[in-house]
Amino acid sequence: MENFSLLHPTNSNASYRTLNKEALNDLSVDYICDALTKEQYERNSIKQLLINITDDEEVIKYRCDVFEDFLRFPKLRDDLSALLVKLNDLREIERFQKDTEASSLWQLVNRLREMDGYVDCITRIKNTLETIEVKSQGLLELKKNVQSIYNDSGFPKLKKDIIDTLAKAQKLKSITLGVNLDDLLRPKSVGVISLNDKEFTDSGILKRFMKFTNRDSELHHGNDVSGFLSFHPSNPSTSQFGLGQFVVGAQQDVNHTMNSSLTGADPMSDALKNVVTDILRRTVNDIKSMLNRYVNVNGYSFVSLMPEIIFYIRFAELCDKMKKKNLPLCKAEVLPKEDRNCCLRDVYNLKLGIKSANGENLDIVTNDIDFNNDRRIYILTGPNRGGKTTITQAVGLAFLLAQNGIYVPATQMKFSPCDSIFTHFPADENDTVDLGRLGEESKRLAEIFSSASRYSLLLLNESLATTNVAEGLYIARDVVKSMRYLGTRAIFNTHMHDLARNLDEVNTTVKGDSKIESLVTGVENGQRSFKVFIAPPQGVSYAKDIAEKYGVTFDKIKKQIDRQRIAAPGSGR
Repeated sequence: MENFSLLHPTNSNASYRTLNKEALNDLSVDYICDALTKEQYERNSIKQLLINITDDEEVIKYRCDVFEDFLRFPKLRDDLSALLVKLNDLREIERFQKDTEASSLWQLVNRLREMDGYVDCITRIKNTLETIEVKSQGLLELKKNVQSIYNDSGFPKLKKDIIDTLAKAQKLKSITLGVNLDDLLRPKSVGVISLNDKEFTDSGILKRFMKFTNRDSELHHGNDVSGFLSFHPSNPSTSQFGLGQFVVGAQQDVNHTMNSSLTGADPMSDALKNVVTDILRRTVNDIKSMLNRYVNVNGYSFVSLMPEIIFYIRFAELCDKMKKKNLPLCKAEVLPKEDRNCCLRDVYNLKLGIKSANGENLDIVTNDIDFNNDRRIYILTGPNRGGKTTITQAVGLAFLLAQNGIYVPATQMKFSPCDSIFTHFPADENDTVDLGRLGEESKRLAEIFSSASRYSLLLLNESLATTNVAEGLYIARDVVKSMRYLGTRAIFNTHMHDLARNLDEVNTTVKGDSKIESLVTGVENGQRSFKVFIAPPQGVSYAKDIAEKYGVTFDKIKKQIDRQRIAAPGSGR
């Protein structure tokens, strides 16, 4: 179990790359994590797993199959959700075990809790996996592991030992102590007389002590304490846990704890602590010896699975909500990385799916996108607010989800994994103070090309959209040529329609195997359709459609003016 993971096959040598902060922001990763859970620990765990991606085909297939089992079996999710509470306890216990200052008593209690929690976790997982027909390699291996642990680790005997030990511990309710005093009535040594199965019933020890000092006749002769029934109150923070065996007779010298020769210092507490700790340590060691018979039993491996289980459960819950809204979702089919291909059918933006699942009334438009030998780089043009950013982000999220094994918002996705996703969206104005917007955007583009490869996915959104179109267009053309030469997959959405013209010339003159294609967002009857299709840039065609729809063409305005003049003669030329 030590090296087992639900995220990759055992002994996998896959490499991972972490998305940069720009990609995290441009793909709205925080928005997605917030939609999955309100628990901060869970959000952080999911985010860390989501943003570290691999292009290893076997790892991605492994994850896709595991997630499919989580999605297919609500019972699996329900049972493991209940198990998360136990796993969280084990995680907290693991943290405490690292505290070297923890008392022996606490170490014992937490060891027993850990062992009991571990047995319960193994039993629950075993029972769950034996009642459902999981198919993924990951969950079948987990099932085999827990069955082996359950059958080979003596669980029935272990459970009985834990129960017996806890039963002994719960019997201890109080400790009877004997304190030796010097001539000045200062405590010089202390010992434990007995460990008792009843709590203290009288807290009047100070009153009795004062009576003893004032009335000689009530001073007890000798050291036989069998007749005393009064005890100092037990420490409420420890009495509830108790110990195992009974130990008597231990004694601790307290002279070295004195801080004052006469008054002021009270060494009693330290002395008692030292004595009790010493006794408890021996008691704990005896019990630990019993537990050490199960040296191969360790719950920490299951604690490490906690973030992975949360990851799959929360995404499966989201997919269920989206399915109830009749939104398409599909398991991605992994193609060879070397092909650098992708076939997306009816893809839509995950953010829109989340909003719809949460009750917003949206008319979600889906689209088809292909990356292959005929086209790997798209120059996407169209009207403002026509869906260019939405579809650009949708493609990036589809890759991100697929490479994490999560179902994709589409009816079909066949894809070659990318080694990383690089984004170039408009920068915050605060980030452009030193270099200016054009300088800052150029700097970020240079950084992308220094890290990207032919297996990367590049998403550019209104990049180089400066007030001086000529400057932006000049740099943008070189960026497009560079993407072709690199051989990457990319979408460059822009309002610079001239960038999408004469692409045949670029494809011919620049060496590379990523062909550039013009993609446009559509307009129907003057309305944005949010559909994309391969076509030359529309240029002024959208403005013409809008002008026709609202009657702001010269011909229509002229007719309106002429009608007004006829209706009101003499009103002017």
